[in-house]
Amino acid sequence: MTRHDTTLTAQGDDDLLEIAGQKLTSRLFIGTAGYPSQGIMADAVRASGAEVVTVSIRRVSLQGHGSDTFQKLKGARFLPNTAGCETARDAIMTAELAREALDTTWIKVEVIGNRETLYPDVVELMVACRHLVDDGFTVLPYCNDDPVICERLADMGCAAVMPMGSLIGSGMGVANPANLELICRRSPVPVVVDAGIGTASDAVIAMELGAAACLINTAVAKADDPVRMAAAMRHAVAAGRLAHLAGRIPRRGRAEPSSPQLGLVGS
Repeated sequence: MTRHDTTLTAQGDDDLLEIAGQKLTSRLFIGTAGYPSQGIMADAVRASGAEVVTVSIRRVSLQGHGSDTFQKLKGARFLPNTAGCETARDAIMTAELAREALDTTWIKVEVIGNRETLYPDVVELMVACRHLVDDGFTVLPYCNDDPVICERLADMGCAAVMPMGSLIGSGMGVANPANLELICRRSPVPVVVDAGIGTASDAVIAMELGAAACLINTAVAKADDPVRMAAAMRHAVAAGRLAHLAGRIPRRGRAEPSSPQLGLVGS
């Protein structure tokens, strides 16, 4: 029997995640907000194995205490985001600040339309993304789980799309798997499931549906043990990716024995 190297298959040279020409071995993106301490945050990021780390430019000072985040995670690929922005204008200004401060063209674009649900304002999001793509940014937009919106964002030049699994910070997991599976199947760019993942099994489901990656923050930061949860998410994303590549058996409404019925002893 051939022995498969599952670590290589999940995250090795034969299955790298590629976004805007950049190849990544980890399919887990991790956030930096809401941890009990900066030390725990740094330990959790290391335990996750993530290469891409998100940080809110509007909520982290680039000087003084906030700079600890960048020092503790030196060597990571930072993905600044526009969290807290409610208009395209604010998102564009924040992206420009991030490019200047962190010397990166990568930006996760968030434009929130409702403070209670934290749902994206799709109209303002589209305006911001079009401007930033034209300005040379590598744009990864946080959006709702709408296949048409995801297609439009990809068509305008976004490097990936980041549909919500469910409400930000809710821990409800993938609320609409049918939509997410459709988005993953049809998207010409990588699909990164963002928001709503609450535990490892949610990440597995997202990856089994065909997502290229998961972005996780609250589920790790607010766990009783963030470092252990980060490690769990690392394995969950890899397991879900492997299962997607392997292909699940079809669902049936009847039992089907795994052993042949003919030739049984005593029959």
